[in-house]
Amino acid sequence: MIFSKQIQGHLIALITVAIWATTFVSTKLLLTDFKPIEILFYRFLLGYLTLWLLLPRPFAWQGIKQELTFIGAGFCGITCYFLCENTALTYTTASNVGVIVSLCPVLTAVLAIYFLKAEKPALPFYIGCLCAIVGVAIISFNGKFVLSLNPLGDMLAVGACLFWAGYSILTKISSNHGYHTILLTRRFFFYGLILMIPALFLFDFDWDLSRFSKPANSLNMLFLGVGASAICFVSWNYALKLLGAVKISIYIYFIPILTIVAAVLILKEPFTWIAAIGTLLTLSGVLLSEGKIKIKK
Repeated sequence: MIFSKQIQGHLIALITVAIWATTFVSTKLLLTDFKPIEILFYRFLLGYLTLWLLLPRPFAWQGIKQELTFIGAGFCGITCYFLCENTALTYTTASNVGVIVSLCPVLTAVLAIYFLKAEKPALPFYIGCLCAIVGVAIISFNGKFVLSLNPLGDMLAVGACLFWAGYSILTKISSNHGYHTILLTRRFFFYGLILMIPALFLFDFDWDLSRFSKPANSLNMLFLGVGASAICFVSWNYALKLLGAVKISIYIYFIPILTIVAAVLILKEPFTWIAAIGTLLTLSGVLLSEGKIKIKK
């Protein structure tokens, strides 16, 4: 069976977020021996090397204008997004971050209007986003409706949203030139790693490689670097090329749902009726934003 490019894009995006939703298990296990910045650096260094193995072909200099776009994508999507999100978790609750990051699709849509000259989304898109945000909030709080106000952490989470929206826009602009997805993603990783170097000194990076002698550490880092970074970023960028920055950003709402599924299956955490309601609201919001559910006038 041959799927249309739109269907391919949706399937690839769904599989990608399904893998991303399980990364918290590996990250949680690695945090016993590694700092967040160490996990981040080793993860994308391994991802960068993997992309060279997948396509051992040099990517020529594309001119200052294009390279600045690549630098911007690496800075936004690799360096700043993950640094903001990981650092936010040290200052505020995971619930706050989960709810705030769900604003990514709305911010992406706003930026797409101005930078991609995209058509303004119809009212159902915004209603669907609001519905999905409420669903994510219910999932995140899971019955504990106490919003802790931590200005620094919450602002960092908002910053992560803006950086991911910027990454989506810059990736779409870059993909319009017909570059090979692996080569393009590898260039993003390269600039992201280079721009990450100052943060290594700021967060007291430890170069002790003996920690990888533990099989659990090596296997989890391989999953994060090869699977969740190299392969998933390539698949995400390819799906973004097929669907566009606004449509694909909706799949971010699936991550908290799939995270709950992973927690139930892997960590044996209970699945509450409150989480079920949040899941239903989130799915409804995604379908509404994608135009699968119509609003009658």
